[in-house]
Amino acid sequence: MVIIGRMTEKDVKEVAEVEKQCFALPWSEKSFYDEMTNKLAVYFTAKTDGKCVGYAGFWNVSGEGGITNVAVLPPYRRQGIASMLIEEMIREGKAQSLALLTLEVRKSNRAAQDLYKKYGFDIIGERKRYYSDNGEDAFIMTKFLNK
Repeated sequence: MVIIGRMTEKDVKEVAEVEKQCFALPWSEKSFYDEMTNKLAVYFTAKTDGKCVGYAGFWNVSGEGGITNVAVLPPYRRQGIASMLIEEMIREGKAQSLALLTLEVRKSNRAAQDLYKKYGFDIIGERKRYYSDNGEDAFIMTKFLNK
């Protein structure tokens, strides 16, 4: 059973480990501690048997939600965990009366693009050479929450 909840300082170490296993240029543990004191930041964890297996978050900036990360440990992918995290961000975004949620996704990451499209995110633009690890372009995907 997967439980989605708000990220706390107690979760930071495990969240940073998920980050390391999922991204080429991972955020540091300190970055996640800093997010805990950032009044704009909203983060959720996905736990199974008390272990953090995924997380996601966004910043509420001027009534718009900028999704920072969605990550699930490789052995737990394709089990609906990312969907649960996205659904929770959409619920929270609506609860905060956000106009939209937006994110960047690698052009090569079709699985993530398909997942976001399933939840009503549309490609609205792109950012050239967005990813610093390899210079890959990113699509900008946005979901308007008042629709």
